[in-house]
Amino acid sequence: MTAIGIDYGTSNSEVVYFDGATHQHIKLDPQDKKGNKIRSSVFIYFDDELPPPPDAMVEAKVAQLKRALNEKIDKAKQGYYSASDPKEQSLYSDRIDSLRAEFHNKPSLQRKAIQQLMHAMSLDEIPLLRLVEYGKFAFGEEGFRRFLKTPNKGRLIYSPKNFLGASLDSDQKHAFIGIIAKQLAYFKRCAEEQLNRHVSTAVIGRPVKFHGTRGEEGNAQAIQIMTEAARLAGFSGVNFLDEPIAAAYKIERTLPKDTTTLIVDIGGGTTDICCIKLSPKRTNQLDRSQDLLSVTGRRLGGMDCDKGLLLKAVAPDMGMGLKMINGLPVPPTYFSDMCAVDNIPALTRFFSDDYGLDISQTMSVTREPAQLERLLTVQEEKLSARVVNSVRMAKELLSSKSTITLPLHYIEEGFDVNISQEMLKIALKPWLDKVKKLVVECLDKSPEKPEMVMITGGMSLSPIVVDALYEALLTGLPRLENDAFNSVCEGLAIQAAKHEFDSHTG
Repeated sequence: MTAIGIDYGTSNSEVVYFDGATHQHIKLDPQDKKGNKIRSSVFIYFDDELPPPPDAMVEAKVAQLKRALNEKIDKAKQGYYSASDPKEQSLYSDRIDSLRAEFHNKPSLQRKAIQQLMHAMSLDEIPLLRLVEYGKFAFGEEGFRRFLKTPNKGRLIYSPKNFLGASLDSDQKHAFIGIIAKQLAYFKRCAEEQLNRHVSTAVIGRPVKFHGTRGEEGNAQAIQIMTEAARLAGFSGVNFLDEPIAAAYKIERTLPKDTTTLIVDIGGGTTDICCIKLSPKRTNQLDRSQDLLSVTGRRLGGMDCDKGLLLKAVAPDMGMGLKMINGLPVPPTYFSDMCAVDNIPALTRFFSDDYGLDISQTMSVTREPAQLERLLTVQEEKLSARVVNSVRMAKELLSSKSTITLPLHYIEEGFDVNISQEMLKIALKPWLDKVKKLVVECLDKSPEKPEMVMITGGMSLSPIVVDALYEALLTGLPRLENDAFNSVCEGLAIQAAKHEFDSHTG
């Protein structure tokens, strides 16, 4: 049995194998120079025609065709009874027989229904499960670049992980099981090719809470989806480990003595915190539940920062805050819907023709319609994911620069937005206040105070974030340096190796 650690993230995913001494990072994205990480987004696309419509749509269309045929039969009957010429009656009689034959020829009606539906159907109208069943999948940079070139040829699922704990109907659950199974199967294949051995089990990282409002019900659903997806991907066994605990297991191996440590893991989709007793003597112990002092988490990550910065720095140049002739502001929901890359219903609504018409009508009653023209371009050309991605890159650059110029020329030629680190600070403040509350909650729940702190995850690279936490809450606590991007997955690989050893010895 070979076991791997999988950090299935909101923004990026990673796979690591640990042999008991060293970590081997699996290269996942051939188009990424580093290659160890891969975008978690998936582009589901069609080279040629769309998939056949669902059976329910076909049956509804058949019923509609039958109603139309019945109307024609009734008309032909009226013509038959009102005709005085026998030849004319004979023509009507033949017409009635022909229509009845057509009415009762179900295979022919179904073919006709499918043909008409296919002609009229747009990709946005196809249920997600249908796309998963019939579409082709492109992962990582290949998928994102394909999406940028041909957004109308498919659908981008920007962050599948963000949907796992949400309210999903049966078809939507099966759709996400299918999406994640494809990703996990790809990860497994990459690991097997590079390790030159069969990979049978995995330890997958999980946030403390998958969804902000559904509590344990959302967590249970997310674990169920991930477990079923792993089974479909070919894994014979799967275990889950809280992401901050995984990061703790990685740093534990570097400690000279037993230390109570606060782990703050701020990732792309969630913030997860634990206070845990770490010990170099217990690194190979599988069950460490007695060492865990407190744990808390919330769906509150880097993607929220991206949206906040977009609304603060970019949206005002796209019409946010403008007044209409009646004195009312342009609807702010335009801009929150534009950002909703992790909310399929909201984004589908934003990309609809009716929504575009609504923006156009608002432009006609706005004194400065040119800015709203940019919003309309994003809506018509389905550029939401690209805009959010641009702002994410700007946020990362502002970790080391005081100001940057963000080029958005794909929206409008010459459209540049200047963003300062101060602007980022203002945009991050509401988010940071919530992160601080989580830290306080974890500290209050712990029976022991931490001796050290480790801040990890992508957002830990922002000086604004680290300064804010130390200024208010962590003053005086020594900070453990760590690999912000790899600590979680390397910890998951350590846990996977423990399970692998336990299975051999058990």
